[in-house]
Amino acid sequence: MLALGLGFGQAPQPDRKKAPAAPALGRWPIESLKVEGNHSYTPEQVLAVAGLKVGQVAGRPEFDAARDRLIASGAFDTVSYKFAPEPGTRGYVGALTVTEVEQVYPVQFDDLHVSERDLTATLKAKDPLFAQGKLPATQPVFQRYVKWVQEYLAAKGIHEKIIGGVIPGRPGEFVISFHPDIPLPAVALIHFQGNQVVSQAILQDAIQGAAVGMPYTEDRFRDALNASVRPIYEARGRVRVAFPGIKAVPSKDVTGLDVTVTVDEGETYKLGKVAIDGPTPLKPEELLHAGDFKTGDLANFDKVNDGLERMKKALRHAGYMNAQVTPRRTIDDDQRTVALTLWVDAGTQYTMRTLTIVGLDLDAEAEINRIWTMKPGKPFNPDYPDFFLKTVKEDGLFDNLGKTKAEFKIDEKDHTADVTLTFSGAPPPAGRGGRRGGRGN
Repeated sequence: MLALGLGFGQAPQPDRKKAPAAPALGRWPIESLKVEGNHSYTPEQVLAVAGLKVGQVAGRPEFDAARDRLIASGAFDTVSYKFAPEPGTRGYVGALTVTEVEQVYPVQFDDLHVSERDLTATLKAKDPLFAQGKLPATQPVFQRYVKWVQEYLAAKGIHEKIIGGVIPGRPGEFVISFHPDIPLPAVALIHFQGNQVVSQAILQDAIQGAAVGMPYTEDRFRDALNASVRPIYEARGRVRVAFPGIKAVPSKDVTGLDVTVTVDEGETYKLGKVAIDGPTPLKPEELLHAGDFKTGDLANFDKVNDGLERMKKALRHAGYMNAQVTPRRTIDDDQRTVALTLWVDAGTQYTMRTLTIVGLDLDAEAEINRIWTMKPGKPFNPDYPDFFLKTVKEDGLFDNLGKTKAEFKIDEKDHTADVTLTFSGAPPPAGRGGRRGGRGN
């Protein structure tokens, strides 16, 4: 991986009147530097940690030290380097190749009782890799940041032992938390007050799995409310539901906290106009028809989300396998309506490439090829292979048909799909081929 600049003695001699004094043997000015393999971090961030700069006189010891600094940061699994003479100059071109740690999470500070903005600014100044507000979940990172946070608190007159680690955040997500080395009390019991539309039992069932047993901070608990309780109200058109009061006190009956949530259920809203803004590969009216949104009905966001899934399914059937549909709400409090503006990100269209049939003789295979309608070059519908086999079975195309299986492999490079259909059982008798097997694409 290391290319030392050998052979400089054969280079033409420079004009001695203009040439600067030659650097020490084996160390030359760096003419250019590049970073390879980085994804989350910019080249500037990586080089700031490495400590290498263009114009710096460097050789093997300096590149070794740069590699060691990057490894010690805890942000990279592997680091290598190479440098070689820059043609026509008395300097090096250098390159650092890194593999970033994949487990990277957002950072939060709990119960530190200082300005989070000022603390964040201090940490950014100490660590160029903190610029994105995310950190690798590695012990070197935790140790370094615990030290910095404790130093910051000490400067503010707060002398507490701090610990850092990965903890659950929103449902299904994780964060890195720095907090005092005092266990946070866990949520034990949850009560709701002010609710009339939705019963206590329904609300408790919704929040229990997300919050009971969770180390309590109000921000974390509100995230759990928004993820688990808010959708219950939005399915009833209560889009202005709010939780204006949250009170946590030590439980008298069990170890942990009793949390009481005050609910403002708000009023019922209806679904207003639904429109698509921006380009879409399918006609907007076709997508909206697939969504089947009922303007004027209750603004039930369970049904709205079902409609968005139907739109994405229509796009997938047209070959846009990674399509996303993003809604934006416009709430009219006077009319009590919620209008939706939808943005479609269809992504790349995938096409059918090859069909492979396993388990049939040549005649039966030819018949399957004949009635298979998703030909090479056509948009790839990922649901069609299973639908095709289901139809073949329902139509009785085969006698004694055994198990069937449809599989496909995606080539992400050229956005194509290869399908394999596997059959078991007897081949179809003569004269019974192809009644309805190719429908549905």
